[in-house]
Order: sequence, then C-alpha cells, then structure tokens
Amino acid sequence: MIGEVIDALHFARRVGLEPDEMSWAFQRSLVNFLTSVWKSPDEGFWEVRGPRRHFTHSKVMAWVALDRAVKAIERFKLDGPVDSWRHVRDNIHGEICARGFDADMNSFVQYYGAKQMDASLLLIPLIGFLPATDPRVLGTVRAIEKHLVKDGFVARYNTDPAMDGLPPGEGAFLACSFWLADNLALQDRHDEARALFRRLLDIRNDVGLLSEGYDPAAGRLVGNFPQAFSHVGLVNTARNLSRSGGPAEHRPKS
Repeated sequence: MIGEVIDALHFARRVGLEPDEMSWAFQRSLVNFLTSVWKSPDEGFWEVRGPRRHFTHSKVMAWVALDRAVKAIERFKLDGPVDSWRHVRDNIHGEICARGFDADMNSFVQYYGAKQMDASLLLIPLIGFLPATDPRVLGTVRAIEKHLVKDGFVARYNTDPAMDGLPPGEGAFLACSFWLADNLALQDRHDEARALFRRLLDIRNDVGLLSEGYDPAAGRLVGNFPQAFSHVGLVNTARNLSRSGGPAEHRPKS
C-alpha cells in the first residue's frame, strides 16, 4: 500500500541512500493521488471478501504516507505543497481518532463503527501514529489480548462468513504475534514480550523457518511457507528485545 512505499522511501533518505532523480516525483504523484482517495472505503489490509469498508488500518497508513511526505519537505527541503499535505495529514489523524476509536470498548476497532478487533491495529504505535503508552493504545492492546489471542498466538481478526466469506477457526497469523510482542516491549512488559517471542521461536521447523500461520490445535505450521512477513517480524522483535533503539522505537521517530 502507498503508506508502506512512502515510509520505506523516507527511511532510505534518513539513512543516506542515494536518491534516484525520479524518486521524489514518483512519491509526489502517489501522495497527490492519495489525497483524493483516502476518504474512500476499501478491502483493508487483509483484502477481505466482504463489502468495502472504512478500515482503520487503511486510514492509518494513509496518514503515514502524508506524514512522511510532510517530513520529507520539512527535513530534506524537497519541493511540495507542504501546507496542503499537512492539512490532509492532520484531518486524517483527527478522523481516525474520532471514528476509528470506540470509547465504550476503549479501543480502536477494525473499521469505522465496528465492534470487532483487528491485529493490524497493533501497528498504530509501531509506525508512530500514537505512542505505545497512549491510553487508547493501551486499551487496544488489552482488547486484542482478550479477543484475538488464542492458545498463546494472535489471530488476524475473528473470521465470519457474513464479514469476509471465511468460516471460523482460522489459524494464527504469525506476524501479528510479533507485533504484539513489540507492543508489550514498548509498554515495559518485557517478561511477557520475551515469553511470547520464545513461544514463536519454539514453533520453527527443523531449519529455523516459519510459515504464514500456525494452527495451535493441530500443533503445526500452516499457510504459505516460508513466509517473509513472519521472518521480518522475527528479526524486528529480536532487535526490539535485545537492545534499545530497535525498529519499534526507531520507525516512529521518522
């Protein structure tokens, strides 16, 4: 999605990678396109088969794209409509906090008006939308632990034929469990974060690889194998738990 692309290119600037002369023009085109479509519903991070909705994670990643574009102008003196982009960025943030957060649940929710949880919400502090210790993030993590953690692993969301055409009982999506460990570490719940990380290490196969998901009932890896997404999570969480300044702290400071 556009937010991930813009964030990756912004990180490349931060670490001093030599930019391609067409790179910023490409990024400007992406961000300008996003300013015209961010209010539209979509299929969300998980590409659900149900009707399009205003998924909270999608809006958060739209915010990421605008935030990094604004910072590219502010910090690297690139050319662009910074006032306009800053205005859109702030509007997105305000709308998400107003419509993507359920005060009764004390949690962000899967999509505007929903009562369902979604593990993609664990990315909110990891990309810098809100601090990990913000009360709304703390409430979201607690709600995900309550509703999506099953047998020690995190599900993407609770599948429902009416929601996405999938039957209940999907295995845990392993990247989500790494995101939870990162959140626990950021909230100074280090013992719990390490316990979850060890649980994930224990399900690797004989050569240390992970698949996309895990079926706790059957005790086996499931889904695409090997899965890069799972291993990216493993590396990031290992760094987050082994020393300060890991990705969970570094990325939000973009």
